[in-house]
Amino acid sequence: MEKIKKNDRKLKLGINGFGRIGKLSLWHNVGRKYFDEIVINLGREIGSSIDDIAHYTERDSTYGSLHGFLHGHKAEPVISDLDEKSGSMTIDGVKVRFLRSSRNPANIGWRDYGVKLVVDTTGQFLDPTLPPDHPGGSARGHFEAGAEKVIVSAPFKIKGGTDSSEAMPDDSVTTVMGINGNDYDPRRHVIISNASCTTTCLAHMMKPLINYFGTQKILSASMATVHAATGSQEVLDRLPGEGKKDLRKNRSIMNNIILTTTGAARTLSLVIPEMEQIGFIAESVRIPTSTGSLIILVLNFQDELSGGSIRRELINNVYRQAASDDPDGYLLYTEKQNVSSDIIGLPRAAVIIEGHETHTRTADVTIDLKKAPGLEKNIISSLKQTIIKIPVTQSVMYGWYDNEMGSYVNILGDRIVSIVENM
Repeated sequence: MEKIKKNDRKLKLGINGFGRIGKLSLWHNVGRKYFDEIVINLGREIGSSIDDIAHYTERDSTYGSLHGFLHGHKAEPVISDLDEKSGSMTIDGVKVRFLRSSRNPANIGWRDYGVKLVVDTTGQFLDPTLPPDHPGGSARGHFEAGAEKVIVSAPFKIKGGTDSSEAMPDDSVTTVMGINGNDYDPRRHVIISNASCTTTCLAHMMKPLINYFGTQKILSASMATVHAATGSQEVLDRLPGEGKKDLRKNRSIMNNIILTTTGAARTLSLVIPEMEQIGFIAESVRIPTSTGSLIILVLNFQDELSGGSIRRELINNVYRQAASDDPDGYLLYTEKQNVSSDIIGLPRAAVIIEGHETHTRTADVTIDLKKAPGLEKNIISSLKQTIIKIPVTQSVMYGWYDNEMGSYVNILGDRIVSIVENM
C-alpha cells in the first residue's frame, strides 16, 4: 500500500452519505483543512441543481450557518465556484465534489477520484462479514470501488444472511479515541467502526472508574441515556414498516418521550474488555431535542469493611484527575450547573462530567449464605454465622455529550486523521 504523505500530494477524503453525520463531517473537515479535496457520495440526484446541494450544505437548524461555524457571526458565505456538470464547489478554499449516481459502495468509483479513505455515514453497511458483491451492498464494496480503508460511523452489526454469532473478521476493529484507539493496527485493519456517540461518552465515563477501583470492586453497573432525536424517528405518527417490532419509534418525536434500546453495553465491551466482568444494563430514552444528550450512570461498589466509604468527593476527584491527565481533552469535568444546550458544539468533549450532581449512598446488604449458590453444605454447617452484612455503595454520575458535532463528529475527525497518518 502506497504511504500517503501530506507534503507529497493532495489528500482526499471520501464520505458516503450526507445525513447528519455526513454533513457535519464535511463541516468539520473543511474547517480542519487537513484534506485538500473531499468527495461526497449522495447516491442520487438532489433537488433541481447543485445550488440546492449548496443550500443544504450551508445551513443547519442546530448549528447555524457554515460560515458562522467556521469564522464567527461576522463572516461572509464561504461556498463558491458551483459547477453543475462536475458536481463540484469550493467551500472555504477546499474543493468538494458530489457524486450522484450510485448507492451501492461497489459502484461509487472512488478510484476515479483518487480517494483511498472512505467514511461511511449511511448507517446501512454495518456488517463487516458481508462480501463486496452482496446484493444489498457492503462496506467491503468500497474496496472494489478503489478505497483502501473504510471507517464506519456506527457500531458493527453482524447480520444480513450471516450467522449473528460469527466472529468479527480479523481485518475489522471497533475503537473509541482516547480509550482503545491504539487497538487499530494499520497493517491489518481495513474496516474500522468508530462506535456510537453514546458508547464514546460511556467509555470515557467508565474507564477512569475502572482504572481507579478495578473491576473486582464494581458489583454492577447500569446506564440510561436521555438522548436527542435521531433521523430514524418520525416527525408525525405513522404506520411501522413490515416486521418492525419497536412501535414507539414510529410515534412523533415532537410530542413524546420515547423509550427505546441502545447497543452501547454490547459495544462498550469491545473497547473496554474489562466490562465483560461487570454485570451491565443499558437503556435509552429519546426526547424532543435536536442534539445534546445525557448519560445517567449508576454503579454499585463493594465497599471496605473498615475505613471511609466511597463518597461523592472521591468519585469527583477520580474524574477531576482523569480530565487533568487527558492529553486530548476528551474528558471534561465541571461543577457548574448545566442544561443540554450549554454543551452543544463543545469541541472534542466525549463527555462533560456534571460533578455538581454526583451522588453516593452506602448501606449494608444482608446475605444469607445458606442461599448462596456453590457453597457446599459441610462448609455452611461449619460456620457459626450464616447471615452476613456487606457494605455496598451506590453511586450516580451524570455525563453530558453533544451526540452530533461536539462529541461524535469531532472525535471521528481525529480518528480519520490518525488513520491517514499511518496509511
